[in-house]
Amino acid sequence: MVQSINTKVELVINATSFTALTDYGRIMIGDKGFEFFNDRDARQFIQIPWEEVDYVIASVMFKGKWIPRYAIQTKKNGTYTFASKEPKKVLRAIREHVPAERLVQSLGVWDVIKRVFTRRAK
Repeated sequence: MVQSINTKVELVINATSFTALTDYGRIMIGDKGFEFFNDRDARQFIQIPWEEVDYVIASVMFKGKWIPRYAIQTKKNGTYTFASKEPKKVLRAIREHVPAERLVQSLGVWDVIKRVFTRRAK
């Protein structure tokens, strides 16, 4: 069994991790970090201490009414993407540990298209 890095758990919620394959499990947010545990295989887990979190990127649609997924960008190990039933609850819990300027909104579809054309115009 995997040892949790948290001493106090603030939120546990069902979630999906989008790594190489789609994994279903639970997100655990606590005082020491963010954790994802796979339901089927106990050896597949993600543990990110709060000191390691660089940015939290949320994909926001319909003016904040729907957040389909969010990603945690770490300082050393890349970006991990997750989805859950109640993403606003998860992001509020993360906001308690990560500074507000590190929670950002991802680019929209039109922003990406504009970026492509402005780079080609140069």
